[in-house]
Amino acid sequence: MTGTGAPPPLPFSDPEPPEPDQVADQRDDTPDTPDTLDDLDTDGTLDHEVGDEHLSAVCPSCGAQTAYAPGTTSLRCGSCGALQEIAPSEATITEHSFDEWVARHGGVSVASLAAIELECGNCGARSESTDLASTCQFCSGALVAVTKQEGLVEPEAVLPFHVDRDGARENFRAWVGSRRFAPNALKRVGSTEGLRGTYLPHWTFDARTDTDYQGQRGDHYYVTRTRRVSDGKGGHRTETYRERRTRWRGASGSVNRSFDDVVVVASHHLEREQLEKMGPWTLSEARPFQPEYLTGYSAVRYDVDPQAGSEEARGEMREVIRQDVERDIGGDEQRISEMDVTYSRAMFKLILMPLWIATYLYGGKTYQVLVNANTGKVIGDRPYSALKIAAAVVAALVVVAAVVAIVMATRQ
Repeated sequence: MTGTGAPPPLPFSDPEPPEPDQVADQRDDTPDTPDTLDDLDTDGTLDHEVGDEHLSAVCPSCGAQTAYAPGTTSLRCGSCGALQEIAPSEATITEHSFDEWVARHGGVSVASLAAIELECGNCGARSESTDLASTCQFCSGALVAVTKQEGLVEPEAVLPFHVDRDGARENFRAWVGSRRFAPNALKRVGSTEGLRGTYLPHWTFDARTDTDYQGQRGDHYYVTRTRRVSDGKGGHRTETYRERRTRWRGASGSVNRSFDDVVVVASHHLEREQLEKMGPWTLSEARPFQPEYLTGYSAVRYDVDPQAGSEEARGEMREVIRQDVERDIGGDEQRISEMDVTYSRAMFKLILMPLWIATYLYGGKTYQVLVNANTGKVIGDRPYSALKIAAAVVAALVVVAAVVAIVMATRQ
């Protein structure tokens, strides 16, 4: 959809699932999409309740609970280890018009929406929650959403777990061992006190941008000047030197750029600064949403509305556009006085990203670490050794003092 002069703001848990003894080969088949996705409006919302169909997370061999096995297209039974293949699907990941969503649901705030109903795929118990998936308190079975709400954007895609529990622990141990200025005792922390898998919602935004700008181009040039300086013998001497100056002239023009999949965190459940460091994600591995991939994990509902997400994405886009403008102006320096950005063909979707959330105890304090279950990247909190930091400062001061002493000695 073509933008106007004033476009809407634009973009840019839980039981621990068992891991398979052996990982099934990755299939090229696209995962199946539940019948409910056929009812999605073009703006990505579902306007009616799902019927009696719901995900069965029960092992067909022994009747025990199953969970998604990371790195596969299968569910694995936690009792007998049997693998149950997730049925393939012809569904594709579809992005939705941001303008159409705003027109239809712009007045809806996710904070005003009530909890949704979750049903256990094992014992059939039902409960209400704002999460998309959780664990049954009666049988530890997988709870998945069975009702939808008007104005709530449904996940269009899921990036399945690739790093399993053992892999997350290994990455954690490597991370602990590489911490600089960490207390020596921290190196002996070999495992986490708690490790749980969860899916966290993220927005992705696409847009075409056309930008008219006004500014100035600065070109450096040099002039020869003279000055009086000390000759080191109590007198003075005259020396010449080159002085850099900048010649400024007006500049104007236009640039355009298309953005694809600008990612914005859609949840405040975890520390935002850490989550923003978890990327980049391998979005090419995303699959059309199926509740099977949530089985055995938690999945929280977004609490950052699309409009707020689009504002953040728009800010990220403007930073890239600013760099484009500076390159277009050219010269040695650039000044930008105005950028008039027009957005068009705005599209968005909701995608669930996988995380392992780890906690460990050290010195009587609990620290949290996040493991990207797609790439294995680790970000987290850690303690510092005051003694090691003090020793490093003292060593640096000794080096500086030695350098100063050498310089003073050469001047005598």
